[in-house]
Amino acid sequence: MADEEWVLVDKVQGQLQAELLKGLLEAQGIMVWLNAQGAAHAYAVSVGTMGAVELLVPSSAVEQTRQILDAYYRGEFESTELNETESQEDSEE
Repeated sequence: MADEEWVLVDKVQGQLQAELLKGLLEAQGIMVWLNAQGAAHAYAVSVGTMGAVELLVPSSAVEQTRQILDAYYRGEFESTELNETESQEDSEE
């Protein structure tokens, strides 16, 4: 893994969005490196091109990462937590 190349898989606006995607990918067992450039990192700028944050993953995880990100952008993760919460509440009744 030390010799593995890191590949840019997405560029998002703002540290918050980047951290959200990092958490999603790490929950799937994928290591993520966030690269916030210059002023975006130093001053927490989240607008325009200065607020862009790059998501990089090891080359061996690129295909899986792209599948997860595609599913995320299609909205497939939006109701996951709600459904789990409802199921827990239903089983308690």
